[in-house]
Amino acid sequence: QLDPENTGFIGVETFASLVHSHELPLDPAKLDMLVALAQGNDEGQVCYQELVDLISSKRSSSFKRAIANGQRALPRDGLLDETGLGFYKRFVRYVAYEILPCEMDRRWYFYQHRTCPPPVFMAAVTLTQIIVFLCYGARLNKWVLQTYHPEYMKSPLVYHPGHRARAWRFLTYMFMHVGLEQLGFNALLQLMIGVPLEMVHGILRISFLYLAGVLAGSLTVSITDMRAPLVGGSGGVYALCSAHLANVVMNWAGMRCPYKLLRMVLALVCMSSEVGRAVWLRFSPPLPASGPQPSFMAHLAGAIVGISMGLTILRSYEESLQDQCGWWVLLLSYGTFLLFAVFWNIFAYDLLGAQIPPPP
Repeated sequence: QLDPENTGFIGVETFASLVHSHELPLDPAKLDMLVALAQGNDEGQVCYQELVDLISSKRSSSFKRAIANGQRALPRDGLLDETGLGFYKRFVRYVAYEILPCEMDRRWYFYQHRTCPPPVFMAAVTLTQIIVFLCYGARLNKWVLQTYHPEYMKSPLVYHPGHRARAWRFLTYMFMHVGLEQLGFNALLQLMIGVPLEMVHGILRISFLYLAGVLAGSLTVSITDMRAPLVGGSGGVYALCSAHLANVVMNWAGMRCPYKLLRMVLALVCMSSEVGRAVWLRFSPPLPASGPQPSFMAHLAGAIVGISMGLTILRSYEESLQDQCGWWVLLLSYGTFLLFAVFWNIFAYDLLGAQIPPPP
């Protein structure tokens, strides 16, 4: 009745009067966003499809366009002015300000966030890594530099160039760690950065990004450091961290996390020192007769995955990845790298006559 020409649009004032007269049970936050969408276009109209997308909590390009407008004042106060929140909702608000660069993004996430499904992926990965480390530590009676123990490299989880045919090792090496310092560093970052990212962007996106970094790490080592084994989840951790840090830099003015410059510097220093430690262990091990040490190239590969593919994932909170041309280009590039790495592992070692250490 209000759209006799079937244009799909009605005026925002007409829509507001319709909501009040019929007492439609709309989420106030979503209603505010819909009004902001209408105020963002030249005609000041409400689009039916935008209404459907907002009510269904669908990631849509219409919401992205509303955020891109960016100059209008929000109809209500910011999230920091919300009072009477419980502990969990305060934590959700904290996560929103840690991860998202736009106030409307934060409000959208805050009001539509649900506890189910919980952020189980990063917690499960971290817990598994701790359990595996404790089991091997108790079994070998060694808690630092475990790779020096002759029995450690016999694990079916470690990536070793002599066991390339056992494809699961290209992923399962993420459950093994050199020692307490590497496990502690990775576990801390996975919980501090990975869990909030998973809460905001969902288990599918963050698990894909983490595993893509892990797989890229082992395949990069198999290409660039053909004699070295590999342990640790640093490929996935650096994919998450580099994606988050790059997202903070790209949206520096909009980020409201406290002490962001100091935290950025500390994160870069810690990540750089971890890479330096891995490089030192690779080329100048304390016990030269112990054989080759795990490679450091997984750190760099994970960072590249995070800056490229991960940045696209984190910037598209309000939009489906499948709607973005850039996402498909990155996915095609990653698939091309995987295909090249597979052929490299099948043929290059024999063609180049690589002298790899005998498998344990």
